[in-house]
Amino acid sequence: MRCPTVLAPLVLAAFALAALAAPAAADEGRITVIGRASIEAVPDFATVEIAVESRGPTAAAALDQNSTAARKVIAFAKEFDAETATTAVILQPVTRPVRDASRMGQEAPDGYRAFNAVQVRLKALGRLGELMRRSLDGGADRIGGVTFGLLDPTRTEDEARTAAVKDAIRQAQGLAEAAGVRLGAVEQIVSPARTDGPVYAGRAMAAKARGPSVPLEAGTVTVEAAVEATWRIAGAP
Repeated sequence: MRCPTVLAPLVLAAFALAALAAPAAADEGRITVIGRASIEAVPDFATVEIAVESRGPTAAAALDQNSTAARKVIAFAKEFDAETATTAVILQPVTRPVRDASRMGQEAPDGYRAFNAVQVRLKALGRLGELMRRSLDGGADRIGGVTFGLLDPTRTEDEARTAAVKDAIRQAQGLAEAAGVRLGAVEQIVSPARTDGPVYAGRAMAAKARGPSVPLEAGTVTVEAAVEATWRIAGAP
């Protein structure tokens, strides 16, 4: 019968300790948000892939003809102070359907096909259409992959990340106000957020030949950034 009398002070002490520990638990709460931002910038270079496809009765004939046209494309690019890089060289036999009724569904040899693709990087955006037109006149028969970018995106990336941090602060303050608490110290800021990094998106308009040049509109380049930020909760305001 003496046990309740002995345990009573211990129970009271336990409640007292729990009450003292409550504020510390609140301080350990956190608010985590992901801030995002995007910056529009005018591109200062463009890349375009220009390709030549040739056919010949023999592998050597197809390749020689194709190489001649590819050299012209590269030479034109050099005249525009552009950088070039070969992205694909293909040489393969070509077949054709056999028309003989007794051999329907079969294929017969029909020479060779040669293909050469060159990626051109040009800083003079105003001359991109002229380069494309001259390449077509020189023997190129495929143009694609027109993209625009920034030669030195560092400054724009920094602006985007700074704006993303401000967005994170705005979100965190809004959440804290809604929850009736105060933001404490910043615990961590991660950039890029998880696996997200800056994203570049260039826009190209009309790529249709009209007279001596190919009309193009570079548009803008969008640099996107995201940061993940965590604050401690300081308690009620």
